[in-house]
Amino acid sequence: MDIRRLLLLFVFVFSLVRLWDAWQREQNPSAPPAAPATASDAAGVPGVLAATPASADTQIPQPSSALQQAAAAQVRENADLAVSLDAPVAESIFIDTDLVRAEISALGGDLVWLELQRFRAQEDKSQRFTLFNEKRRYAAQSGLTGDRLPNHKTLLTPVPGLRALAEGEDTLEVRLAAPEVNGVRAVKVYTFHRNSYLIDVAWEIENTGAAPVQTEAYFQLQRDDVAPEGDSFMLSTFYGVAVYTEAEKYQKVPYKEIAENKAKFAQTANNGWVAMVQHYFVSAWAPQGDTLRDFYMQRLGDANNNLFRAGVILPAVTVAPGETRRVGMPLFAGPQEQAALKQVAPGLELVVDYGWLHIIAAPIFWALEFINTLIGNWGWSIVVLTILIKLLFYPLSAASYKSMAKMRTLTPKLMQLKERHADDKARLNQEMMKLYQTEKVNPLGGCLPILVQIPVFIALYWVLLGAVEMRDAPWVLWIKDLSAADPYYVLPVIMMASMFIQTRLNPTPPDPIQAKMMLIMPLVFGVMFFFFPAGLVLYWVVNNILSIAQQWQINWMLEKGNAANDPKIKE
Repeated sequence: MDIRRLLLLFVFVFSLVRLWDAWQREQNPSAPPAAPATASDAAGVPGVLAATPASADTQIPQPSSALQQAAAAQVRENADLAVSLDAPVAESIFIDTDLVRAEISALGGDLVWLELQRFRAQEDKSQRFTLFNEKRRYAAQSGLTGDRLPNHKTLLTPVPGLRALAEGEDTLEVRLAAPEVNGVRAVKVYTFHRNSYLIDVAWEIENTGAAPVQTEAYFQLQRDDVAPEGDSFMLSTFYGVAVYTEAEKYQKVPYKEIAENKAKFAQTANNGWVAMVQHYFVSAWAPQGDTLRDFYMQRLGDANNNLFRAGVILPAVTVAPGETRRVGMPLFAGPQEQAALKQVAPGLELVVDYGWLHIIAAPIFWALEFINTLIGNWGWSIVVLTILIKLLFYPLSAASYKSMAKMRTLTPKLMQLKERHADDKARLNQEMMKLYQTEKVNPLGGCLPILVQIPVFIALYWVLLGAVEMRDAPWVLWIKDLSAADPYYVLPVIMMASMFIQTRLNPTPPDPIQAKMMLIMPLVFGVMFFFFPAGLVLYWVVNNILSIAQQWQINWMLEKGNAANDPKIKE
């Protein structure tokens, strides 16, 4: 078996797995309808916690048990998101900072629209990319539990103030006041930061009454399960909910598992975060410190209204008479830029999904990022990284190419053996092994070295596929976006040509059918690569060109050496 055939086989199988996974998602985009919610199903979910008067037998449950206790006697009318589709139209606040434009609804103070000013929409490049939006019912929500305390269904009143980040200011604070109930004044506070996708969300609770007030704060994300634009049939990435704790580490939960009540994740910890993940972007609630917290996720609605929510509940706080308490947590909503994610919370950078080869992919991205700081162009950084990886594996590649070159010189003799022993397979194999021993050629010599390189190839594939830095990043001339397909298919055509050249440099397989397949494979893979991101195709093109140069040099040196040792030439 030669090195190229093994590599093509690997890519082919890998692509088939990706195609099968994508086809399954295309054929089954929605989960089956969930059973109607019951009191036990709604246990501890913030959206259905009590509005009934607090008494000795209806205390708010502690966070450690909030997810397990029933919500009996605590159900608030119209509090569930699943029945919030006919909610009244509320006033909106529009926010403008250096990185985002946002819309905050007075209904619950929900963050219902978030436009990222430095990123363009996937399909229409004249528009900015929106993360939170009404079309997907994608929003960030929060509220308090207890006797008529404000939740995500309470109509709040915007407090007058600035709505744009002023020149020279580093923060912008937006406040929305809830109606005063039983001497409790609650204000929802958003704090936006310059040059940051981190938004601090908090509730200020002032107790002017005569009795202490106890409440829990919940913070959740809500959206549908429709894949965002840009997730193609060929290149789908993880889309769903993620939970991280130090004990359980990074846990991915697809929406389908939530809908089928099969979701498995850490529910209680004194660390960690919860997020909704999509290709290139993420939104995450990340409580700070070692505060105990409960994580939850749930499907809302029915098959025609496939909504999901995931969030975190903080421990109950008691506000004494005359006291003001503040409870909140940061919300990250933006691109999956690893440097920024690491600063928000431990493990948040894992949402950049490199699969099972993260331990290899992470340093590869670090190297790519470092090269880009020197060059300033992600396309040329890919070229330089490819050259460096090729140099790193030069000894292994050289061994493979030498083995292939020797096999190429044996091809005529192998063909003769095949013709001579066509009817005796056992004798044919015996004679072939004898020939290999005589000529000191290892038939597997071209395959084994490439096995060491395959994990690096896969890891680099995921790095180039998952790095948001490639999105809208130009290279040269017609390549304006390395995360999108080459609009004129120039790179895929060059890649096909390079694959044909490599095929010609390889020894011709003895089997005519295999020989024809080797000639067809470049065309098959070239057409498939028409739909791959330009950054990925660029890597393959550069790698192929370097491989051709290395293989040609080794073939030439071996042929030159053989010619020098040929007795006929010496005479």
